[in-house]
Amino acid sequence: MKNDFLKQQKRMKKTVLPVRIFRFYSEGFKSMEWGRELWAILLIKLFVMFVILRIFFFPRFLNQFDTVSEKEEYVSNELINRSTTP
Repeated sequence: MKNDFLKQQKRMKKTVLPVRIFRFYSEGFKSMEWGRELWAILLIKLFVMFVILRIFFFPRFLNQFDTVSEKEEYVSNELINRSTTP
């Protein structure tokens, strides 16, 4: 019994951390009555956070410039101006 537990721990340590985290959540939600619904809510929430909010609240200012040097110049000027103004 103890040997099986140690083998399982060794096997778990070999897997990558994101895989272990995903398995932790998936096994937890499988045993729940509302597991699939919660996964759907979680995925919709992540989609809204990373896709929808990015479109509306984080516009791409650097697309107005054509070359890399113009973009670099804009960023450096913004950093300097923001650091010197109170």
